[in-house]
Amino acid sequence: MTTYIIIDLTSTNLVDFSQVNQTSAQTMRRNLANTQGLLSYRVTPSFLSDGSLPIVGDVMNQDEALALMATSDWSTPDPE
Repeated sequence: MTTYIIIDLTSTNLVDFSQVNQTSAQTMRRNLANTQGLLSYRVTPSFLSDGSLPIVGDVMNQDEALALMATSDWSTPDPE
């Protein structure tokens, strides 16, 4: 099962990208304000289990992450 978290983009230097599904800070999904990014992983990364990377909000499953990505903070509404 894939797990999802949100981090502040100022914390990307604390991410070991070999432990998550993204390859770099540039491949993370970002919010429209360009202040937060989405990370996903299958095995809890060491930088999370040791508490060195603060997360924003809660740990999410896929449905919760998709619901968040559909909000106005993360995506623009489709034109009518």
